[in-house]
Amino acid sequence: MFIINSKKKLMLPFLFMLTVYLPTSLAQSKREFLTKPLIKNIYTADPSAHVFNGKIYIYPSHDIDAGIPENDNGDHFAMRDYHILSMDKVGGKVTDHGVALDIKDIPWAGRQLWAPDAAYKNGVYYLYFPVKDKNDIFRIGVATSKNPSGPFKAEPAPIPGSFSIDPAVFTDTDGKTYMYFGGIWGGQLQRWATGKYEMNGSKTDLQQDNAPALSCKVVLLKPNMKEFAGKVKDIVIVDKAGKPLLGKDHDRRFFEGSWMHKYQGKYYFTYSTGDTHFLCYAIGNNPLGPFTYKGVFMKPVQGWTTHHSIVAFKGKWYIFYHDTELSGKTHLRNIKMTKLHHNKDGGIQLIDTFK
Repeated sequence: MFIINSKKKLMLPFLFMLTVYLPTSLAQSKREFLTKPLIKNIYTADPSAHVFNGKIYIYPSHDIDAGIPENDNGDHFAMRDYHILSMDKVGGKVTDHGVALDIKDIPWAGRQLWAPDAAYKNGVYYLYFPVKDKNDIFRIGVATSKNPSGPFKAEPAPIPGSFSIDPAVFTDTDGKTYMYFGGIWGGQLQRWATGKYEMNGSKTDLQQDNAPALSCKVVLLKPNMKEFAGKVKDIVIVDKAGKPLLGKDHDRRFFEGSWMHKYQGKYYFTYSTGDTHFLCYAIGNNPLGPFTYKGVFMKPVQGWTTHHSIVAFKGKWYIFYHDTELSGKTHLRNIKMTKLHHNKDGGIQLIDTFK
């Protein structure tokens, strides 16, 4: 319930809240979904899609109900293994290849096996994953396999110098491979602002509204695909005037779930705004940035989180994402896919996940 005063000043805050929290509202849940879940036998989220050997392989999180109360740290996202999915054609059968990596087989892991990504080089497939170590700090690990569907064998230790969550690995046309990673709130990025982990740091962001927002991180990988080749750098997102986005700009600033794709010679950095539930994109001339903010390309889904990947397959572009159609619960999600269109001017057409 709300009351509008004579000057109608209360209407705008209400409308803002309605927009922000619409993904979990009753009104939205009654709308018809744009697409259907790709699989229903398990709960899946955070789909990283790649084309290997002429097939689409999807590397998602595997959601489970661990009975942990929901909080802003994301403790209720207590995933323990990965299932890899594949499909020969769009709209065709989706195969669940079973458990590809279990947390019990990662020597240094503690808890929470979050959103992964994958890559291929020189006959080896690499699975990159964030998991909290035994000190409850998120690190990024890597596992290898000769098969894109696994099983994968984890390295005995995390990637040296790695931290936070959501690794997204991009190999450019020159053969160089980059990792984009990071997330605030439960992703702990705000606790690394000084260059070292602050155990008692902020649980959300740096609470510096008029300072540049926390950045996604990027680093070049060594040819062995298991180590960083240099220093971790900030991904800088700027507005059309060339000024970095600020911490208070929750509708546009980076939160988590980054991805990189290349289209007509330009680099498209895409990401989630988190608490405002948008997927946004920014374009640059270099895989390291800076990237100029261009806009929202996917409206909020049903459910709190938004995490995606973008891939070309047989001449068409697709986006993989998740929502909560099957469960209605934010920690029990299901992955989906739909077409993605680039405009003639290079922009991305806005996608509504409801009809």
